[in-house]
Amino acid sequence: MGSRRFLTFISAALLSLSCFATAAPTQSDIPKAEASDEAERASNAGAVLGEITSAPDQGIPDALLKRAQGIAVIPHVVKGAFGIGGRYGKGLVAQRNADGSWGTPLFIDISGGSFGLQLGVQATDIVMVFTNREGILPLLKGKLKIGADASATAGPVGRNAEVGTDILLKSAIYSYSRSKGLFAGVALDGAVLGLDDGANTRVYGTKAITAGAPSAKLSASAMRVVGPFILALQKYVSAPEISRK
Repeated sequence: MGSRRFLTFISAALLSLSCFATAAPTQSDIPKAEASDEAERASNAGAVLGEITSAPDQGIPDALLKRAQGIAVIPHVVKGAFGIGGRYGKGLVAQRNADGSWGTPLFIDISGGSFGLQLGVQATDIVMVFTNREGILPLLKGKLKIGADASATAGPVGRNAEVGTDILLKSAIYSYSRSKGLFAGVALDGAVLGLDDGANTRVYGTKAITAGAPSAKLSASAMRVVGPFILALQKYVSAPEISRK
């Protein structure tokens, strides 16, 4: 009788383990699903950048784009689940190299901050133009708090808007929002941008990827993910005027 009970127990245990193994996702399945999220994020960021910079009269000034030392695009920033006025979103940032080319894009996220009244709607696209390397450096090292680590200003609107040198030197970052077709400069006081280590590791195999690394040397798998964002940068943010500061 005891032997039968033992065999019955073992059979039940093996059946439970078999069911668990069948239902649980394998390790190879998880990265594929997550990688598709990063690919979608890069594609959306490229589309947002293209739509905003190619707007005939309400885009980012050409003079500002020519001075860009870095570009961050965060599509679909949404109201946070907790707190009042909190926001959260995921996007990408790329730094311009000394020769004017764009380096490897890094995956980032944004949270918190007082984003202003124009961001009172549910979802918003954010574009940030970094005008000097000192402004983007804290983010590339891991985290940037706007207002504390670098100053940020609502950017001027209009492809041919006057953006003089004196104005540009007053702020390290110029930021913009687009909500339901309305495009405007926006203040992001108190917002925190950070590197998305998980996404960078999934795409590049390491979270320690260098922002200035030539994008041309990326692996084929990484290029399939971030390629749309790189192509948008190359197409819509051209003719660089490299700052010597």
